[in-house]
Amino acid sequence: MSILTLMPLQAGAANGNDNSEPFDWTPVMEAIILVESEGNPNAVCGNQVGAMQITPILVRECNNILRSRGSNKQFTLADRYDVDKSKEMFLLIQSQYNKTNDVERAIRTWNGGPRYSVRATDRYYQKVLRRMR
Repeated sequence: MSILTLMPLQAGAANGNDNSEPFDWTPVMEAIILVESEGNPNAVCGNQVGAMQITPILVRECNNILRSRGSNKQFTLADRYDVDKSKEMFLLIQSQYNKTNDVERAIRTWNGGPRYSVRATDRYYQKVLRRMR
């Protein structure tokens, strides 16, 4: 069973709505993939690799989150080249640092980490938004 199906994500939580419908991150993830690599799962730029340009630090953070939740699952650096596993990492990060499912927070966190700067992530945020339209 995929980690994607185990994570409770709530739609509308950013608006104060709390319903049980799963939140669909697909448009955000697809836009990030286009911005990061133009969809190339083998893209490499320094220590960032794969369609979502994942760093070793992000893999380590995902593994720390999984461990803290009592999971035996662990990601490897090679998993960064697997689009589905990269999306799982994105969703795991969102479940930890973006419990309200705020799209802006999701995009900025992906680019600048959980303590992102709005100013430093603004250009990236705008690029992703353009790809979502």
